[in-house]
Amino acid sequence: MYLRSKNAELTSCLKQLNKKSKEKIILGIDPGTTITGYGVLKIVGPVPRLITIGAIDLSKYDDHYLKLKHIFDRTAGIIDEYHPDELAIEAPFYGKNVQSMLKLGRAQGAAIAAALSRSVPIFEYAPRKIKMSITGRGAASKEQVAAMLMHILKFRKSEIKLDATDGLAAALCHFYQTSNLQTEKPYTSWKDFMKKNPKRVK
Repeated sequence: MYLRSKNAELTSCLKQLNKKSKEKIILGIDPGTTITGYGVLKIVGPVPRLITIGAIDLSKYDDHYLKLKHIFDRTAGIIDEYHPDELAIEAPFYGKNVQSMLKLGRAQGAAIAAALSRSVPIFEYAPRKIKMSITGRGAASKEQVAAMLMHILKFRKSEIKLDATDGLAAALCHFYQTSNLQTEKPYTSWKDFMKKNPKRVK
């Protein structure tokens, strides 16, 4: 009787451990010097679920270094609140304006430093890679990315800002890249993308 009870207890513990091993929390960040967007996903088995989405407003800070401090502090605070297992961050877009690139790189560095201070693994994705992963088009607009995210994760437009959805897109892109749901295939249109990805658009 004692052994049977212990076996039942052990089986229960193993089930709990197995369940937890299939769960993961991903924080996605789109660094910016005016708005830094973020989204947090909870992965339960093969299903991504939205936990929160938001934006860090930096427009009230005139000093660039104060902006960096705020990005670091808020990112660290989000990590402390939601305890993500991984951070997915958008890489700076390489444009012609060197000064803008430098500032974006510093913003990204502040968010990365916050994750490193909390020992959170970091994964970086190019903007085109993120858009391709979410919409099937590397040149998709912010609005198209947001619309697809709303389809996949079931939330309303009133709950979001476009900069916030870019952060969420980074998190979902990371989920697709690290799961067997992600496959590289050519798409001829939006209709073709939805047809080939029925589980991602419901």
